[in-house]
Amino acid sequence: MKIGELSRRTRVPTRMLRYYEQQGLLSSERLPNGYRDYPESAVEQVELVRGLISSGLPTRLIGTMLGMDGVEGEELARTCSRNLAESLAEELATLESKIRCLERSRDTVRRFLARTRHAEVIGDARLVLEHVPSSTPAAAGAPR
Repeated sequence: MKIGELSRRTRVPTRMLRYYEQQGLLSSERLPNGYRDYPESAVEQVELVRGLISSGLPTRLIGTMLGMDGVEGEELARTCSRNLAESLAEELATLESKIRCLERSRDTVRRFLARTRHAEVIGDARLVLEHVPSSTPAAAGAPR
């Protein structure tokens, strides 16, 4: 597929796709006319790369991990240096911290919405009912 189609399917600008390729995060073949030709698997690859970048991983580490895709066992143990493992462990700790922060933020927003008369927009009836006391007019369907 051409770069424009990959861009449309992944919602990643063509300029960013070229950057991914420049960084070794994505590869393509060149057609005789010079156009890039991406395999179908590029859609999943771009989504993976975009997600890793969005989560804060540096492209340097992403490229290194992707370059080791398919490497297993002793070969992986030899290929993955202690320095790389430590860098990835630091990134993992950062991701875990971000996840905890996101979970707290989600819970705060969910609790707020559950207290409003628009609680149904969150789509979790159990949570909505937990936060609406049954003795209030709101529980009986009366407006607040």
